[in-house]
Amino acid sequence: MRLRRAARVILVGAPGVGKGTQSERLLTRFPQLSAISSGDLLRHNVKNRTPLGIKVEKTMKTGGLVSDDLILRLITNELGRRGWLFGGRPNLMTLSSSIGEAASLDGVPDAFGSALEADPLAGATLSRQASEDPAASFLLDGFPRTAAQARRLDDIVPINWAVSIQTPLGVIMERISSRWVHEPSGRVYNTTFHAPKVPGFDDITGEPLVQRADDTEEVYRARFQKFQETSEPLLEHYAKKGVLWEVHGMSSDEISPKLYQEFERRFL
Repeated sequence: MRLRRAARVILVGAPGVGKGTQSERLLTRFPQLSAISSGDLLRHNVKNRTPLGIKVEKTMKTGGLVSDDLILRLITNELGRRGWLFGGRPNLMTLSSSIGEAASLDGVPDAFGSALEADPLAGATLSRQASEDPAASFLLDGFPRTAAQARRLDDIVPINWAVSIQTPLGVIMERISSRWVHEPSGRVYNTTFHAPKVPGFDDITGEPLVQRADDTEEVYRARFQKFQETSEPLLEHYAKKGVLWEVHGMSSDEISPKLYQEFERRFL
Protein backbone atom coordinates (compact mmCIF):
# COMPACT_ATOMS: atom_id res chain seq x y z
CA MET A 1 0.00 0.00 0.00
CA ARG A 2 1.62 3.22 -1.18
CA LEU A 3 0.80 6.58 0.33
CA ARG A 4 -0.52 9.35 -1.89
CA ARG A 5 0.81 12.15 0.33
CA ALA A 6 3.18 12.66 3.25
CA ALA A 7 2.02 11.55 6.68
CA ARG A 8 3.49 13.34 9.70
CA VAL A 9 1.98 11.56 12.68
CA ILE A 10 2.05 11.68 16.47
CA LEU A 11 0.19 9.44 18.91
CA VAL A 12 -1.03 10.94 22.19
CA GLY A 13 -2.26 8.83 25.07
CA ALA A 14 -1.91 8.20 28.79
CA PRO A 15 0.99 6.05 30.03
CA GLY A 16 0.12 2.40 29.44
CA VAL A 17 -2.55 3.11 26.81
CA GLY A 18 -0.60 1.22 24.15
CA LYS A 19 1.09 3.92 22.09
CA GLY A 20 4.15 1.72 21.58
CA THR A 21 2.04 -1.18 20.32
CA GLN A 22 0.10 1.02 17.91
CA SER A 23 3.31 2.64 16.66
CA GLU A 24 4.86 -0.73 15.88
CA ARG A 25 1.72 -1.90 14.10
CA LEU A 26 1.45 1.26 11.98
CA LEU A 27 5.12 1.05 10.98
CA THR A 28 4.71 -2.61 10.01
CA ARG A 29 1.49 -2.11 8.05
CA PHE A 30 2.65 1.05 6.26
CA PRO A 31 6.36 0.60 5.39
CA GLN A 32 6.65 4.11 3.94
CA LEU A 33 6.27 5.44 7.48
CA SER A 34 9.58 5.80 9.27
CA ALA A 35 10.06 6.11 13.03
CA ILE A 36 11.66 9.17 14.61
CA SER A 37 11.99 8.75 18.37
CA SER A 38 13.34 11.54 20.54
CA GLY A 39 14.36 8.93 23.12
CA ASP A 40 16.30 6.90 20.55
CA LEU A 41 18.02 10.05 19.27
CA LEU A 42 19.02 10.96 22.82
CA ARG A 43 20.42 7.50 23.51
CA HIS A 44 22.26 7.39 20.18
CA ASN A 45 23.98 10.71 20.76
CA VAL A 46 24.90 9.90 24.35
CA LYS A 47 26.28 6.51 23.32
CA ASN A 48 28.31 7.98 20.45
CA ARG A 49 29.62 10.86 22.57
CA THR A 50 28.57 13.58 20.14
CA PRO A 51 28.83 17.16 21.43
CA LEU A 52 25.10 17.34 22.07
CA GLY A 53 25.18 13.86 23.54
CA ILE A 54 27.78 14.97 26.06
CA LYS A 55 25.66 17.96 27.01
CA VAL A 56 22.54 15.81 27.33
CA GLU A 57 24.36 13.20 29.43
CA LYS A 58 25.60 15.85 31.84
CA THR A 59 22.06 17.18 32.24
CA MET A 60 20.60 13.73 32.84
CA LYS A 61 23.29 12.73 35.35
CA THR A 62 22.54 15.79 37.48
CA GLY A 63 18.85 14.93 37.48
CA GLY A 64 17.86 17.74 35.14
CA LEU A 65 15.37 17.64 32.31
CA VAL A 66 16.60 17.82 28.73
CA SER A 67 15.47 21.18 27.39
CA ASP A 68 13.02 21.64 24.54
CA ASP A 69 15.78 23.38 22.60
CA LEU A 70 18.03 20.33 22.74
CA ILE A 71 15.23 17.94 21.79
CA LEU A 72 14.34 20.16 18.84
CA ARG A 73 18.00 20.17 17.83
CA LEU A 74 17.96 16.38 17.82
CA ILE A 75 14.80 16.24 15.70
CA THR A 76 15.76 18.98 13.24
CA ASN A 77 19.16 17.40 12.75
CA GLU A 78 17.53 14.05 11.95
CA LEU A 79 15.13 15.69 9.50
CA GLY A 80 18.01 17.58 7.93
CA ARG A 81 20.06 14.39 7.65
CA ARG A 82 17.20 12.90 5.64
CA GLY A 83 17.21 15.90 3.31
CA TRP A 84 13.74 17.08 4.31
CA LEU A 85 14.62 20.63 5.45
CA PHE A 86 15.79 23.77 3.72
CA GLY A 87 17.23 26.98 5.12
CA GLY A 88 19.24 27.42 8.28
CA ARG A 89 22.74 28.73 8.89
CA PRO A 90 26.01 27.16 7.73
CA ASN A 91 26.73 23.97 9.61
CA LEU A 92 28.99 24.85 12.57
CA MET A 93 28.43 21.71 14.64
CA THR A 94 25.83 19.04 14.15
CA LEU A 95 24.63 16.09 16.15
CA SER A 96 26.81 13.83 14.04
CA SER A 97 29.95 15.79 14.93
CA SER A 98 32.54 13.53 16.47
CA ILE A 99 33.94 13.66 19.97
CA GLY A 100 37.22 14.62 18.32
CA GLU A 101 35.69 17.86 17.09
CA ALA A 102 34.46 18.60 20.58
CA ALA A 103 37.85 17.73 22.04
CA SER A 104 39.51 20.24 19.73
CA LEU A 105 37.76 22.92 21.76
CA ASP A 106 39.47 21.86 25.01
CA GLY A 107 40.90 24.80 26.85
CA VAL A 108 38.34 27.13 25.29
CA PRO A 109 35.32 26.57 27.57
CA ASP A 110 33.11 29.17 25.93
CA ALA A 111 33.73 27.89 22.43
CA PHE A 112 32.09 24.55 23.13
CA GLY A 113 28.98 26.14 24.57
CA SER A 114 28.83 28.74 21.82
CA ALA A 115 29.09 26.14 19.10
CA LEU A 116 26.29 24.15 20.68
CA GLU A 117 24.11 27.21 20.96
CA ALA A 118 24.74 28.20 17.32
CA ASP A 119 22.18 25.80 15.90
CA PRO A 120 23.15 25.12 12.26
CA LEU A 121 19.51 24.37 11.45
CA ALA A 122 18.04 27.44 13.14
CA GLY A 123 15.41 28.86 10.82
CA ALA A 124 15.20 25.67 8.75
CA THR A 125 11.74 24.44 7.77
CA LEU A 126 10.22 21.49 5.96
CA SER A 127 11.02 21.73 2.26
CA ARG A 128 8.17 22.14 -0.20
CA GLN A 129 8.96 18.79 -1.81
CA ALA A 130 9.10 16.93 1.51
CA SER A 131 5.84 18.51 2.69
CA GLU A 132 3.90 16.35 0.23
CA ASP A 133 6.35 13.59 -0.69
CA PRO A 134 5.09 10.24 0.68
CA ALA A 135 8.73 9.19 1.12
CA ALA A 136 9.03 11.92 3.79
CA SER A 137 6.42 10.27 6.02
CA PHE A 138 7.18 9.61 9.67
CA LEU A 139 5.77 8.75 13.07
CA LEU A 140 7.26 11.02 15.74
CA ASP A 141 7.54 9.45 19.19
CA GLY A 142 8.24 11.18 22.49
CA PHE A 143 7.78 14.76 21.32
CA PRO A 144 5.84 17.03 21.54
CA ARG A 145 4.33 16.41 24.98
CA THR A 146 3.05 19.95 25.63
CA ALA A 147 1.31 22.66 23.63
CA ALA A 148 4.39 24.87 23.91
CA GLN A 149 6.54 22.13 22.38
CA ALA A 150 3.95 21.61 19.62
CA ARG A 151 4.05 25.28 18.70
CA ARG A 152 7.85 25.15 18.46
CA LEU A 153 7.64 22.05 16.29
CA ASP A 154 5.06 23.69 14.02
CA ASP A 155 7.67 26.23 12.95
CA ILE A 156 9.86 23.44 11.59
CA VAL A 157 7.62 20.55 10.59
CA PRO A 158 3.82 20.76 10.96
CA ILE A 159 2.17 17.55 12.12
CA ASN A 160 -0.76 16.65 9.87
CA TRP A 161 -2.33 13.87 11.97
CA ALA A 162 -2.45 13.83 15.77
CA VAL A 163 -4.10 10.71 17.17
CA SER A 164 -5.56 10.74 20.68
CA ILE A 165 -5.86 7.16 22.00
CA GLN A 166 -8.57 6.85 24.65
CA THR A 167 -8.94 3.85 26.98
CA PRO A 168 -10.78 3.84 30.36
CA LEU A 169 -8.54 4.43 33.39
CA GLY A 170 -9.61 1.17 35.06
CA VAL A 171 -8.53 -0.84 32.02
CA ILE A 172 -5.15 0.87 31.92
CA MET A 173 -4.64 0.28 35.64
CA GLU A 174 -5.20 -3.46 35.17
CA ARG A 175 -2.85 -3.43 32.19
CA ILE A 176 -0.12 -1.64 34.17
CA SER A 177 -0.22 -4.17 37.01
CA SER A 178 0.31 -6.98 34.46
CA ARG A 179 3.23 -5.29 32.68
CA TRP A 180 6.75 -6.76 32.60
CA VAL A 181 9.78 -5.16 30.99
CA HIS A 182 13.11 -6.25 29.54
CA GLU A 183 15.12 -3.29 30.80
CA PRO A 184 18.17 -3.45 28.47
CA SER A 185 16.02 -3.23 25.32
CA GLY A 186 12.85 -1.60 26.62
CA ARG A 187 10.67 -4.43 25.29
CA VAL A 188 7.35 -4.55 27.11
CA TYR A 189 5.18 -7.60 27.77
CA ASN A 190 1.79 -7.99 29.37
CA THR A 191 0.57 -11.22 30.93
CA THR A 192 -3.02 -10.57 29.81
CA PHE A 193 -2.58 -9.88 26.08
CA HIS A 194 1.11 -9.92 25.06
CA ALA A 195 2.69 -12.53 27.30
CA PRO A 196 6.32 -13.66 26.86
CA LYS A 197 6.76 -17.14 25.39
CA VAL A 198 8.39 -18.23 28.64
CA PRO A 199 6.85 -16.53 31.69
CA GLY A 200 9.26 -14.06 33.26
CA PHE A 201 11.83 -14.10 30.43
CA ASP A 202 12.47 -11.98 27.32
CA ASP A 203 11.57 -13.65 24.00
CA ILE A 204 14.74 -12.47 22.22
CA THR A 205 17.54 -12.77 24.78
CA GLY A 206 16.05 -15.11 27.37
CA GLU A 207 17.03 -12.62 30.07
CA PRO A 208 14.77 -12.04 33.10
CA LEU A 209 11.92 -9.54 32.94
CA VAL A 210 11.18 -7.07 35.74
CA GLN A 211 8.27 -4.93 36.84
CA ARG A 212 9.01 -1.22 36.99
CA ALA A 213 9.14 0.34 40.42
CA ASP A 214 6.70 3.03 39.28
CA ASP A 215 4.09 0.52 38.06
CA THR A 216 2.02 0.96 41.22
CA GLU A 217 -1.47 2.41 41.51
CA GLU A 218 -0.36 5.43 43.54
CA VAL A 219 2.49 6.34 41.22
CA TYR A 220 0.43 5.70 38.12
CA ARG A 221 -2.45 7.90 39.26
CA ALA A 222 0.01 10.75 39.80
CA ARG A 223 1.46 10.22 36.31
CA PHE A 224 -2.04 10.06 34.83
CA GLN A 225 -2.99 13.34 36.49
CA LYS A 226 0.15 14.99 35.13
CA PHE A 227 -0.57 13.61 31.67
CA GLN A 228 -4.09 15.05 31.71
CA GLU A 229 -2.80 18.46 32.72
CA THR A 230 -0.30 18.63 29.87
CA SER A 231 -2.23 16.73 27.19
CA GLU A 232 -5.42 18.78 27.32
CA PRO A 233 -3.76 21.96 25.93
CA LEU A 234 -1.75 19.82 23.49
CA LEU A 235 -4.86 18.17 22.07
CA GLU A 236 -6.63 21.51 21.95
CA HIS A 237 -3.72 22.89 19.93
CA TYR A 238 -4.05 20.15 17.30
CA ALA A 239 -7.84 20.38 17.34
CA LYS A 240 -7.57 24.04 16.36
CA LYS A 241 -5.22 23.01 13.56
CA GLY A 242 -7.88 20.59 12.31
CA VAL A 243 -5.59 17.53 12.51
CA LEU A 244 -6.79 15.88 15.75
CA TRP A 245 -8.55 12.51 15.62
CA GLU A 246 -9.72 10.48 18.62
CA VAL A 247 -9.98 6.71 18.80
CA HIS A 248 -11.62 4.81 21.65
CA GLY A 249 -11.15 1.18 22.62
CA MET A 250 -10.68 -1.25 25.48
CA SER A 251 -7.66 -2.98 23.97
CA SER A 252 -4.95 -2.52 21.36
CA ASP A 253 -6.60 -5.14 19.16
CA GLU A 254 -9.83 -3.14 19.19
CA ILE A 255 -8.07 0.14 18.43
CA SER A 256 -5.71 -0.99 15.64
CA PRO A 257 -8.34 -1.65 12.92
CA LYS A 258 -9.89 1.77 13.54
CA LEU A 259 -6.44 3.35 13.32
CA TYR A 260 -5.62 1.58 10.05
CA GLN A 261 -8.93 2.56 8.48
CA GLU A 262 -8.54 6.25 9.32
CA PHE A 263 -4.90 6.32 8.25
CA GLU A 264 -5.83 4.81 4.90
CA ARG A 265 -8.70 7.29 4.47
CA ARG A 266 -6.35 10.22 5.00
CA PHE A 267 -3.16 9.16 3.27
CA LEU A 268 -3.85 6.36 0.77
